[in-house]
Amino acid sequence: MEKLVVIPARGGSKGVPQKNIKLLHGIPLIHYTVNEARKVFDDSRIIVSTDDEVIKDTTERTGLKVPFLRPQELATDTAGTYEVLLHALNYFESTGKRADVLILLQPTSPFRKARHIEEALQLYTAETDMVVSVKETKANPYYLLFEENKEGYLQKSKPGHYIRRQDCPQVWEYNGAVYIINVESLKSKPIADFTRVRKYVMDEFSSHDIDTPYDWLVAESIAQLQNING
Repeated sequence: MEKLVVIPARGGSKGVPQKNIKLLHGIPLIHYTVNEARKVFDDSRIIVSTDDEVIKDTTERTGLKVPFLRPQELATDTAGTYEVLLHALNYFESTGKRADVLILLQPTSPFRKARHIEEALQLYTAETDMVVSVKETKANPYYLLFEENKEGYLQKSKPGHYIRRQDCPQVWEYNGAVYIINVESLKSKPIADFTRVRKYVMDEFSSHDIDTPYDWLVAESIAQLQNING
């Protein structure tokens, strides 16, 4: 199984400015993901896709070379991850290499470890479109989520007569940490259209994703706790 790892890191973060290079517990955010990826894969199989020279330079301080700067049309707010992955895959194949599986690792998941990547890979088979990391959601649609009906009244997002949250069906939430993607599937359709998807369950701490300043504060607390506990 030939693998390609893609770490997308756009420069124009709005929720947390310069997020990918911001120091989390003294370490640039993107270094967390790059360092764990390098524990599992050879450098020749890892591509950091960025449009930003500073992100490129910061990444290369780890020793990993960034082979290109992403074209501007893939650096806008409207550019999707799907197009970024195809661009990286096309570049990789243009160098004479091939990949059956693409591993997407987002730098906003700093507490995903090498073992999580390896365990998710063990669940992958050629018959699946994707193995994706998840956590059990707290916002269960059978219990906590509501939508407005035409009359403006709230109704449960998923019908069900459950008295206790513990009695509801388990519902899983993508945590954004690990995506193991079938390249053949990726070339034929966007990720959102995949139907043969299997889950890899992660704990809440390892699942933490940074999108807002509040998320960053939580991440600082987790990083400090992990440092204390070794």
